[in-house]
Amino acid sequence: MAKDYYQTLGVDKNASEEDIKKAFRKKAHEHHPDKKGGNEAKFKEASEAYSVLSDKQKRAQYDQFGSTGGNMGGGGFGGGFDPNGFGFDFSGFQSANGFDTGDLGDILSSIFGGGARMRKGRDVQVDLEITFEESVFGATKKVRINSKLVKQAEVEIKVPAGIDSGQMIRMNEGGETIPDGRSGDLYIRIHVKPHAYLRKEGYNLVMDLSIKLTEALLGSTRNITTLDGDIELKVPAGTNTGNILRVKNKGVPRGKDRGDLYIRTTVQIPEKLSKDAKKLVEELKKEGI
Repeated sequence: MAKDYYQTLGVDKNASEEDIKKAFRKKAHEHHPDKKGGNEAKFKEASEAYSVLSDKQKRAQYDQFGSTGGNMGGGGFGGGFDPNGFGFDFSGFQSANGFDTGDLGDILSSIFGGGARMRKGRDVQVDLEITFEESVFGATKKVRINSKLVKQAEVEIKVPAGIDSGQMIRMNEGGETIPDGRSGDLYIRIHVKPHAYLRKEGYNLVMDLSIKLTEALLGSTRNITTLDGDIELKVPAGTNTGNILRVKNKGVPRGKDRGDLYIRTTVQIPEKLSKDAKKLVEELKKEGI
């Protein structure tokens, strides 16, 4: 049963040459195997349909007889045009029936920014563990790749500031190589070691601080270790559990700016009191505190 090339490209039988070319551009962009979610079989079908409908003589024969009248076979290409040849330079290659595949190459080149390539090496994924500080400020790290088919056994990558566990860094063509094709890509999955007391919330850093009851009542100054070094933190009088103290510009870099450090307080309530302490608390009770 003859294939319906018009239906394959999604055009009417009276479609102009420009309409057919636009339809093929759309299908090629949607189904190209190099594109995420691409479909090689549908890409070949669209290419086959375009090779016939873009040629006036072939199109006329197809419209009249349902075929080009040539050596179509199962693939539908006259003159031995092989869709498996995608991935090579189409320029200067012309089929026996007059279809210039250079035109097809030009279309795919305009879509993908270069010569159309179907053949591509396999992507490679590796894991990289970094410290919490490196995830905040970024770092340059070396990654070892256990594959004989990659260009480099060890590569240097730049870890961006603010990266989180589970995020991926992609290096174009850092994967496995193949003859007469494009190398695959290298994906680095990041694993961030947890910090002893800091955690990230967006571009801000958060920590918990336990304070004494007297500090909560009277206020105090505490020495806090941040990723930028030690700072003096003023705990205001009347601080309660759950209050948040903000330290500006001690968070995650964000371009020229930085997030903030937020400190959540917890007031320690002593389980036992000495006799003198109880007397003092009784006095506070009398004061309505």
